[in-house]
Amino acid sequence: MGRGKIEIKRIENSTNRQVTFAKRKNGIIKKAKEITVLCDAKVSLIINASSGKMVEYNSGSPETLLEILDRYHSQTGKKLWDAKHENLSNELDRIKKENDGMQVQLRHLKGEDITSLNHSELGDLEEALENGLTSVRGKKSDVVQMQRDSHKAAEEEYDRLNYELHKQTVKSEENLRDMEYHQRMSQMSFFRVQPIQPNLHDDHDRE
Repeated sequence: MGRGKIEIKRIENSTNRQVTFAKRKNGIIKKAKEITVLCDAKVSLIINASSGKMVEYNSGSPETLLEILDRYHSQTGKKLWDAKHENLSNELDRIKKENDGMQVQLRHLKGEDITSLNHSELGDLEEALENGLTSVRGKKSDVVQMQRDSHKAAEEEYDRLNYELHKQTVKSEENLRDMEYHQRMSQMSFFRVQPIQPNLHDDHDRE
């Protein structure tokens, strides 16, 4: 018994929709690979998921997509790239070249790949390294001074707290001595004030 025909409409359940997307995406990519091998065709495939994730497949290098688009332009006369896209593409190229140049400069600063530099370029590199070293040393000196100042402030705070603790200890000892003194004086006063009781037996004998 064959499979029933599936109605083609949006799957409302998000979990089922993601599972179906994963399965069918893999199926499409598999078919693209097969037609590439079987028919010696150039295939470029881009799938944008509803989650925003993009899946891409090119039968050759990443430039395959550009080759296919160029052929499409030449055969149909339809231009898929407008001026905005062209400007974005040029900006991406500029950023890529700038990034490549910065990578080369970084390698030079590390002392790598400098055999191709001439005397003037080596002099510029040496000057840049010296300036950088001066800046690093200055920053290091500032950090060391900040650490010293922080350490000194911590020691001063420690001394202040010790002094306050000493004062509190002395004051507590003085209060304790005062309490002991007043307690002794109270006891002495109590013994002095006690009245002398008359001898009741003597008074009875006189009667």
